[in-house]
Amino acid sequence: MDIKDRILYEDNHLIIINKLCGELVQGDVTGDETLADLVKEYLRVNYNKQGNVFLGIPHRLDRPTSGIVVYAKTEKALIRLNELFKGSAMKKTYWAIVDHMPNQTEGTLVHYIVRDTKTNKSVALSVEKKGGKLAKLDYKLISASKNYFLLEVNLHTGRHHQIRAQFAAIGLHIKGDLKYGAARSNPDGGICLHARSISFTHPVKKEQITLTAPPPDDALWNAFVSEGH
Repeated sequence: MDIKDRILYEDNHLIIINKLCGELVQGDVTGDETLADLVKEYLRVNYNKQGNVFLGIPHRLDRPTSGIVVYAKTEKALIRLNELFKGSAMKKTYWAIVDHMPNQTEGTLVHYIVRDTKTNKSVALSVEKKGGKLAKLDYKLISASKNYFLLEVNLHTGRHHQIRAQFAAIGLHIKGDLKYGAARSNPDGGICLHARSISFTHPVKKEQITLTAPPPDDALWNAFVSEGH
């Protein structure tokens, strides 16, 4: 899908994109092309920019995850977005398709996340441990099919692989997420975790922005979306 078709919002300060599963938000050791590269090229061509194109990255999404990514087009916007993402002023909602019904249809999960940099994986513990960081999220069941369950998730903290690790800790596995215990991979190599919506005050214009990103175009996501969620 062309990058232009995935722009959810753009002005002089921000450009917000619906990321595909498998895209890197920014460069890593693989050296693979990134979403940032595609956005920079779009800005260079669309606005006839010469030389290096500035693009600030105030937050990340895991590579196999899809959904809303916010980029800054100016340094002023980047500095202010960094502050927004650090605090609670940025409201982020995710959708996750999991393989089991949770014990409660809605609730709050509180754990301590311990990250293993060697395996690039996190473990969610119920008791505090040295090096652990507090992780908190709210979830609720919003739909179900024969084999899968759609949960809406609101994050209170932003830890490494937080949703994936916290769900694994209570016996839920996100569809396709082999790293955290799913039975099988998805055909596209992604996982069924989607940054669905975001709401925040524009860092420069000070107006409220609320955006929703359509999930990946596949049969299971489409079935849930067709139910009106």
